[in-house]
Amino acid sequence: MRDHDESPVIVIERDSGGGVGSFVLGALVGAGIALLFAPKTGAETQEELMDQARKLRSAAEDRVREAQRQLEERLDDVRDGVSSRYEDVKEAVSAGRDAASDARTDLERRLQRSKAAYRAGVQDARETIAAESGEEETAD
Repeated sequence: MRDHDESPVIVIERDSGGGVGSFVLGALVGAGIALLFAPKTGAETQEELMDQARKLRSAAEDRVREAQRQLEERLDDVRDGVSSRYEDVKEAVSAGRDAASDARTDLERRLQRSKAAYRAGVQDARETIAAESGEEETAD
């Protein structure tokens, strides 16, 4: 059983990503060890090394192609997202312009009605004053 007085142990791990460099290093170390322990002739060993190099190159090319494919997929997703947001913003701006235009039209219509009512009130007041003035003159 563990003793509760032990101090905690902290483990720090590093995420190194794809590991292509580790793969290449491992392949080279493996090839070197194979050379040391292989009971083959020089020509056979050279042929085996060439085969291993071809396999290594093929694996590296496959990894690069896969990374490119993933990158292209992510770029397509980002493009689609940006395009969608652009369209949303464009629609919002258009709706805002329409609302502002409608509000301006409504405000201008109300202003015209207020001006007409003001003019009618002024005209009515003048007529009332004139009528009252005329009554005073006839009463004198």
